[in-house]
Amino acid sequence: LQLVESGGGLVQPGGSLRLSCAVSGSSLDDYVIGWFRQAPGKEREGISLIFIRENGTYYRDSVRGRFFISRDVGKDTVYLQMNSLKREDTAVYYCAAGPWGSSWYATQYHFWGQGTQVTVST
Repeated sequence: LQLVESGGGLVQPGGSLRLSCAVSGSSLDDYVIGWFRQAPGKEREGISLIFIRENGTYYRDSVRGRFFISRDVGKDTVYLQMNSLKREDTAVYYCAAGPWGSSWYATQYHFWGQGTQVTVST
C-alpha cells in the first residue's frame, strides 16, 4: 500500500487548504485512513480518521468544525479540507493507513505517506 500526500503550502490565518492522500496498491475498503500532523518539537498527533467501509468520520476537538475528511471512491483518494486555519495548525501533515479498528495512535498505522508541509502565517 502506497500513500502520497499533496496540497500543502503557505496560507494566511483564516484561510483554507485541501490536502489529498492518493492511495494505491490495495483497496481502501478494509482500512482506516488517518490524518496526522507533527509540529516542530511536538509528537505526531492524529487529527481526523475515516473508517472506509462504514464511511465513519472522527475528529479531534482541536479541528472539529474546521476540518473535514472525505473520500473519493472512484479515485481511491482521501481528502482533508481545512478551513479557518490558525497559526497553531502549522505542521507537517501525514496520511496513514491502518487496519480496521485503528484509532488515534500512530503506532497502529502501518503505511505512511511522505508528509506535506502546511504553514499558517502572514
